[in-house]
Amino acid sequence: MKQQFESVPIKPIRNEADYEAALSEIDQLFDAQPDTPEEARLEILITLVEAYEDEQYPIGMPDPIVMIEHVLDAQGLSRKDLEEYIGPRQRVWEIMEKRRRLTLAMIRRLEAGLNIPVQVLIQPYTLST
Repeated sequence: MKQQFESVPIKPIRNEADYEAALSEIDQLFDAQPDTPEEARLEILITLVEAYEDEQYPIGMPDPIVMIEHVLDAQGLSRKDLEEYIGPRQRVWEIMEKRRRLTLAMIRRLEAGLNIPVQVLIQPYTLST
């Protein structure tokens, strides 16, 4: 295995064929011993694959309301628990049903109280009609 890979130069990943070839080589090198040329090659290939995936398959940030729902579910909370951060029950309903936008004060309280990243909460989202 060592000689097979050392003779093939590492090149940028420019298309799906290059990507698949890099993934295949990563699979073969995955158990490389530490501090060997194979391990170094593996690390370089992983870096190239990650860069290609970031460019070709970007993962956008979640919708702010979907994120709030996810955090509620993950923490075993209900919409009633949002009253502390958003306001009275009617206001919580309006926000969660996308009838009204989050305000800056709500965003600050949600970030501080539920640890929801501000970068997610400040994104624009479509209101229901």
